[in-house]
Amino acid sequence: MNERYALGYGLTAVLLWSTVATAFKITLQSFTPLQMLAAASTVSVLALTAIAAYQNKLHLVGRTLRSRPLYYLALGLINPLAYYLILFQAYDLLPASLAQPLNYSWAITLTLMAAVFLGHKIRKQDWVACLLGYAGVVVIATKGDVLALEFDNPTGVALALVSTLLWAMYWILNTKNQADPVISVLLGFLISLPFSVGASLYLQGWPSAPWQGWAAVSYVGLFEMGITFVLWINALKMTRNTARISNLIFIAPFISLMLLATIIGEEIHSSTLLGLVMIIIGLLCQQWKGKTQKAEQPAS
Repeated sequence: MNERYALGYGLTAVLLWSTVATAFKITLQSFTPLQMLAAASTVSVLALTAIAAYQNKLHLVGRTLRSRPLYYLALGLINPLAYYLILFQAYDLLPASLAQPLNYSWAITLTLMAAVFLGHKIRKQDWVACLLGYAGVVVIATKGDVLALEFDNPTGVALALVSTLLWAMYWILNTKNQADPVISVLLGFLISLPFSVGASLYLQGWPSAPWQGWAAVSYVGLFEMGITFVLWINALKMTRNTARISNLIFIAPFISLMLLATIIGEEIHSSTLLGLVMIIIGLLCQQWKGKTQKAEQPAS
C-alpha cells in the first residue's frame, strides 16, 4: 500500500512540476522577475506554514533557526532569493522551451561541484554524463547550429546555466542538514521574503496585474516552491525503491514541452528535443551504479 501511495505522490509531484514552465511564462506577462519572486514567495510561505502547522511542526521553526542562524541565512539567500530571481530572469529572456531544458542540467553540475567541495570521486560514467549533458546544452542553446556557436540570447543562456550552479550549491550545503526538510525550506523562504518584497517595493513597486497574473503567480508559489516539494518528500519517504520514484522526474521535461507548445504556442525545435534527450541519457548514465560501486565506497 505504501508503494502505491509513494507512486501516487511522486507522479503528482512530477505532473505539477511539468506545468510550472508554462506558469512562469504566463506570470511574466504581468510581473517582472523580481515582482514574481516576491509574490510567489509570499504564497509559498503561507502554504509551507500551513503544512507545518498541520504537521504540528511550527514550534521547530525558531529552535531550528537559533541552532544555525548564519547557515540558514546563507541557504535562504541562495534559494529561493538568488536562484529563483536568476531563473525567472532567464525565462523572461528565453523561450521556456529553451530555458527549461538548460536548467535541467543542474544534476550534472552537482556532480562536478560535489567533487570540488565535498571531495566526491568522479567515476567514468560521471564524465560520460557531463560530456553528454553539456553537449546537449550546446545543442539546445545554439538551436542545433553547434559549429557556429551563435546564441540568440547569450545573457539568457548564461543566466539559465548560472541557476544550475546555484541550485547545485544549495544541495551541497544541504548535505549535512539534519533538520526537518519542510522546516528547512520554510526557513529559507521566511529569511528571503523581506529581501525580495523589500527590493520589489523599493525598485519596482507592487504590480497592478490582472487576476490571471495573480492566479498564475499563486500557482507558481504553490506548485513550484511549496506543496509539490512536500509531495516529493513523502514519496521518497514511503518507497522502498528510491530509484524508481526518482526516475519519474525524467518524464517532466517532455510533458512540459508538450504543454508549452499547446498552451503558450511555443515552437519546439528538433534541436531542443535532441539536446534534452542527450541530457536525459547523461543523467541515466550518472545513475548507473555499476558492479564496482561497492569497492569504490570509502571504508567507514
